[in-house]
Amino acid sequence: MVLSNAFGNLLLDIGVHSSFIWIVAGVLLLILWMLARMTLLSWADLSFVLPVTAVGYVLTALLGYLFLNETVSPQRWLGTLLIFAGVALVGRTAEKSE
Repeated sequence: MVLSNAFGNLLLDIGVHSSFIWIVAGVLLLILWMLARMTLLSWADLSFVLPVTAVGYVLTALLGYLFLNETVSPQRWLGTLLIFAGVALVGRTAEKSE
């Protein structure tokens, strides 16, 4: 599920700069991501789903850096990792309070 989000966003960006077919592929992956997320939310609590999907922020930054030659400053890496850590912390606390 997380991979379809990250790669969907990657293909959208590639498509905007090159070919319509990549836009279609990106949109299809993002539709798959949304359906998978809705399915997961019907099975599990939001406090579980959010930490699972938070790794998508890190993957999106990594894919942009690796495949799009984007400059990701240390501040952006830190911010991305802090968002991931914060969501994971909230998810972990929610699990313990139940």
